[in-house]
Amino acid sequence: MAESGTDCRLPQQRVGAKEQPNGQSTDVSLSERRQRDREERLSLVVWKRPLVTLHYFLLELLITLKEWACRLWHRRQTAFALLGLFILLYVVYSFEGTHQKYVQYAEKRSLWCAYWLGLGILSSVGLGTGLHTFLLYLGPHIASVTLAAYECGSVDFPEPPYPEQIVCPLQAGAQEEAGAVAVQGGITLWTILSKVRLEACMWGAGTAIGELPPYFMARAARLSGAEPDDEDYEEFEEMLEQAETAQDFATKAKLTVQTMIQRVGFFGILACASIPNPLFDLAGITCGHFLVPFWTFFGATLIGKAIIKMHIQKLFVIITFSKHIVEQMVALIGAVPVLGASIQRPFRDYLEAQRSKMHRGAGEGTPAEENWLSWLFEKVVIVMVCFFVCSIVNSMAQSYAKRLQQQKFSEGKTQ
Repeated sequence: MAESGTDCRLPQQRVGAKEQPNGQSTDVSLSERRQRDREERLSLVVWKRPLVTLHYFLLELLITLKEWACRLWHRRQTAFALLGLFILLYVVYSFEGTHQKYVQYAEKRSLWCAYWLGLGILSSVGLGTGLHTFLLYLGPHIASVTLAAYECGSVDFPEPPYPEQIVCPLQAGAQEEAGAVAVQGGITLWTILSKVRLEACMWGAGTAIGELPPYFMARAARLSGAEPDDEDYEEFEEMLEQAETAQDFATKAKLTVQTMIQRVGFFGILACASIPNPLFDLAGITCGHFLVPFWTFFGATLIGKAIIKMHIQKLFVIITFSKHIVEQMVALIGAVPVLGASIQRPFRDYLEAQRSKMHRGAGEGTPAEENWLSWLFEKVVIVMVCFFVCSIVNSMAQSYAKRLQQQKFSEGKTQ
């Protein structure tokens, strides 16, 4: 960060390079062309132009796969080393022996960690609109563990079926009284935090990994000196150029984030990563643009998202779904005039159904009836996942359209 003074002058030097005779009219026409091209690309969506969008999506997918294959070929030594390692692991996994119990434990833990790590990456990597996996997966998982802990009086759920299904542990003839006794006894906030720590930290680490693409993109553009090929980065450069004349609140907020990261360094990045911050993509672009060292950026992001922010979110969900809070919320729903009783009934039925599930044996099946709340939540998840997939298709199609626009512009300049 000691070089930030030099880094700050470089955007201004680039602006100065544009100030030529008739440069203002050139900049205006270029800005108008970019705005027109951007509006044309944004109209390319599945629900407006499905055939063209799908065609462009497939072409962009082929180009992306070709680029990945070329990169993999350039790093073929590393790829062959990884392939050899996977073959060795497969051999160890396939042969019977006393080591199999350790292999099975490692497999179960690895898949569980990879699942939450992948969901965290999907939440922040910038594919399409982003998939809100905390609201759809991690939050409900923590809420289920919290409700089960207070109901069962323990977090020692039998594995299997946990984590796919939560069942109260069997206790020598005392299963019927387990919930009432242990609610007054042994479940603490720290017990529940410890139970969900692994999946929460893996999800947080995934969100930190998902913040790397904006950092690498901005860093590569700065080092190469090429024109940025990303709209967020173009917006960032325009914001730097107009820093002194910024008036609207959104621009001032972005400039505040950029200034804090640039001046404070590691602890500024840590502060931005430790709280829910919709502007954190700007932090990655800022760090890449000002050539902040990789481990400074990623270390602060990982600590902030996987440890500090994750514990704040866990505490919020656990406190919200604690037994007495949930009972008070259901009682408040019943106090709503006219509609209160009818709205309250499905919530009570749902909670009772969840409690009865927890007290069944691990081998017993689930009841046939399904509460409309769980049915509604499943449909909401399906709709959000489908919209996420559509947004990826739209984004890749728009990327291919941008390639065509840039090609057309380059051909026009050479003629």
